[in-house]
Amino acid sequence: MMDEFDRQLLALLQEDGLATAEQLAGQVPLSPSAIARRVRRLRADGVIAATRAVLSEQVAGRRLRALVMVQLHDHAPAAGLAALRQRLMARAEVQMCLEVSGQHDLVLLVSVADMPAFNAFADAELAGDPVVRRYETSFVKKALKHTTAVPLAD
Repeated sequence: MMDEFDRQLLALLQEDGLATAEQLAGQVPLSPSAIARRVRRLRADGVIAATRAVLSEQVAGRRLRALVMVQLHDHAPAAGLAALRQRLMARAEVQMCLEVSGQHDLVLLVSVADMPAFNAFADAELAGDPVVRRYETSFVKKALKHTTAVPLAD
């Protein structure tokens, strides 16, 4: 069970996953040793799934990024749908794969070096797949905000 201290720690760690217990103690009214124990527990319990480096827009912004909205066939076989999902999730270019409601069934965030690389990805994974009815692509011109942080105050 998480308490307010855990929520505060998680909010801070989402901003800086490398913050030390001593640094966190400056913002959360617990001793560094108590914070270290809590963070270890949150990791062991799977609440903190991973700590990753987030590349700057200076690096990531040089890549071609695309939002791809995928519409699937209504009566596609389950095995075909599962195979498509598995392939998409295995591709390094797919940064995000969401099942959504509405007109489209999947939304992908794809990051590639350039347009030929995107075309190769789309041809290999989407264009020839009988499960895919159609897909639409919007290319990212500029990232105004990009975060994976989850607000925990609610």
